[in-house]
Amino acid sequence: MDDRDRLRNFGFLLKEVSRHFVTRFEMHARAISLTLNLCKVLIRLENNEGVSQARLAELAEVDAMTMVRLLDRMEAEGLLERRPDPQDRRARCLYLTPKAKSVVVEIWRLGDLTRAEVFEGIDKAERQAFMGVLERMNDNLTRLVASDHEPKARGSGSGSRVQMMGVGHD
Repeated sequence: MDDRDRLRNFGFLLKEVSRHFVTRFEMHARAISLTLNLCKVLIRLENNEGVSQARLAELAEVDAMTMVRLLDRMEAEGLLERRPDPQDRRARCLYLTPKAKSVVVEIWRLGDLTRAEVFEGIDKAERQAFMGVLERMNDNLTRLVASDHEPKARGSGSGSRVQMMGVGHD
């Protein structure tokens, strides 16, 4: 199979690797009674304590109804505190409890374990090179998506935009 044929499968392979990675992480999380959505919410809240329920749903990419159920469950299990928002008496700000902080440590451990399984047999130099390429690809796509949301100048087609951004084909 030549490079062009291998590259045609890039998107499919990337999606499959992501799906398998998530499946493997979920298997580890289930073993300690965690769900992927609960893990995402706890990790996002760890770095954004004091946010609103709506903002946390955006950060964790969880729909509003699922978020309500998760937050109710987290509060019942002693993982979450809802405190009055000093700016808006109708709103509540979300905070992790000390109990939740130990669960977050466990989630990071499961992430480390899953990554170790995925990168088994791949040496440090290969991992570093892979991550560098993946980060640059993400930067490229982030820039392209951002440029798609910018107002278009008259007479400029997408081809000229791609050319101006220095995106080419090998």
